Amino acid sequence: MLILLLLAAAVVAIVVCRLVRLPPILGYLAVGIAVGPHAMGWVPDNADVRDLAEFGIVFLMFSIGLEFSLPQLKAMQRAVFGLGLAQVAITTAMAMVGLHLLGYGWLAGFALGGALAMSSTAIVSKMLAERMELNSPHGSDVMGTLLFQDLAVVAFLIAVPTLAAGDTDLWRQLAIAAGKAAVALGVILVLGQRPMRAWFHVIAQARSAELFMLNVLLVTLGLAALTELAGLSFALGAFLAGMLIAETEYRYQVEEDIKPFRDVLLGLFFVTVGMYLDLRVVGAHLGWVALLLVGPVLAKLILIVVLARAFGAPLGAALRTGFYLAQAGEFAIVLLALASDLDVIEPTLAQLVLAAMVLSMLAAPVLIQFAEPLARRVTANDWLARAAQVTRIAARTMSRQEHVIICGFGRSGQNLARLLEKEDIAFIALENDPERVREAAADGSSVVYGDAGRREALVAAGLSKARAVAVTFANTAAALKILHHVQHLRPEVPVIVRTLDDSELERLMKAGATEVVPEVLEGSLMLASHSLLLAGVPLNRVLARIRAIREERYSLFRGFYHGVTDAADAADNLQPRLHSVLLTDRSAAVGRTLADFDFKDVVEVTGVRRRGARSAIPEPDHRFEAGDVVVLLGRPGNLAVAEQRLLRG
Repeated sequence: MLILLLLAAAVVAIVVCRLVRLPPILGYLAVGIAVGPHAMGWVPDNADVRDLAEFGIVFLMFSIGLEFSLPQLKAMQRAVFGLGLAQVAITTAMAMVGLHLLGYGWLAGFALGGALAMSSTAIVSKMLAERMELNSPHGSDVMGTLLFQDLAVVAFLIAVPTLAAGDTDLWRQLAIAAGKAAVALGVILVLGQRPMRAWFHVIAQARSAELFMLNVLLVTLGLAALTELAGLSFALGAFLAGMLIAETEYRYQVEEDIKPFRDVLLGLFFVTVGMYLDLRVVGAHLGWVALLLVGPVLAKLILIVVLARAFGAPLGAALRTGFYLAQAGEFAIVLLALASDLDVIEPTLAQLVLAAMVLSMLAAPVLIQFAEPLARRVTANDWLARAAQVTRIAARTMSRQEHVIICGFGRSGQNLARLLEKEDIAFIALENDPERVREAAADGSSVVYGDAGRREALVAAGLSKARAVAVTFANTAAALKILHHVQHLRPEVPVIVRTLDDSELERLMKAGATEVVPEVLEGSLMLASHSLLLAGVPLNRVLARIRAIREERYSLFRGFYHGVTDAADAADNLQPRLHSVLLTDRSAAVGRTLADFDFKDVVEVTGVRRRGARSAIPEPDHRFEAGDVVVLLGRPGNLAVAEQRLLRG
């Protein structure tokens, strides 16, 4: 009954959080506050509930171990072991000194400092991905710091219980615990690799999803139990289990299988954390909650900015890094709950700190939103860097005319570039991954460093002279930015957008996309064509089916997909092609209808885009207006004649 009640309340809370676009963790905390002993009292604070919460921590630490990568650490060592280590160490030390001055013990300062040092991996990584900043200078520093924080949690989860045991020689006990952890790490990772891989291979050969899942649970909980028997924590064993499996070829399957358990159990853990929070205590000390909210966030922001500058980051990147990492995080709540259970932190203080942490996580998206404009205002160097970047882009595009702007130079962008080169069509690619730009430059490709979502980058890339824009990454938020700028600067330029599926199709079309290409559709078409061929369907019928689906889906190509032999007998310059014509106030077609123009046997009007709306095939009585973009299909000579008639009569 207890589990059923918690699950029902959690489902309702998560639905509400999804609707208002808040992190799910806040919904779980709200459920805990509502059903806990300090509010409605539906769920008691007993051993069963705490055991359930501990399983959530176990699977959380297992997931961290699963994502742990030595090559990744090596590639980001400056951010991880420089900025990340310094930030966690100094934050912890500052908290220890501060609480000591307020009359609290150094152990309380150690536990609370570790909690305050943490930031929200879930919120920050999601916002970095949405804003396409994962590969930016500040994005790398942020992710490196978060990675070290994830590793530091393991150390805190070992150290806090050991120090709280109350032995006379605490430092000796801590050294013993650290030694045990090091031995466990060495034995499991060095000696356990080969047996673990062989064992998983045996399990996988059974081809049973149920058996595979049971084996994952056995390994995770088994290693967690072994480390607990060795006098260490459950969490360390789960972390080591994740690290061990991460080095095998079964890592991704395990990650998918374990995700539902991790998310549900971790959600129930945060429900139990919410149960600790007594709103009456918080209400009686609102001033302290406000102080504990503003003080640590501001101090952490300043500290990270100073450290980022000390490790060589420009002022603009340092400010952005500070804003991204200033809030509290999920692991902060984990550590705070552990310290509270061990009576390391006084209950009232734990209540107030927990409330302040939850509020800081709520404020994180707003805080991050202000990072960009503030960074621009504060630092002149950032403006100079952007100006230099724009200048470099402009220098590469100065001699280009009628080129294609490729937004993003990943696999899709590179494939598009190769095809354009074979057709002798000039292009310029904007890419915000400096490593990818460097590699492409070594090959002589026309790739420059720049964020395609910025107006000045598109202008510098020669949007005024471009014949088309292709958004090759599947990121709707970034694509909408690009479409917004193109619609304001040069609405007649066709924009082709790539997406993962067609869920955002209408939204992108309304924003001005000429065509949206969903990967799922194209992948399914290729899958269907091969399947039909192998099933014995004649080749010509398969091609006809695929052409019919494409004609129905892609409005610009209606009537354009001919038979496979149609193009063989015609010269390239006689082949029909698409051409967009922008009507201005002085155009002859403005105020007239399509029927006024006898385009029969000359060209076909395949669409008209008006004020960013989706392109539609016009009826004969369609009346043209200034700002319309008329999409024509025909041979080059006929296209020139049709454009002349539309513009000059």
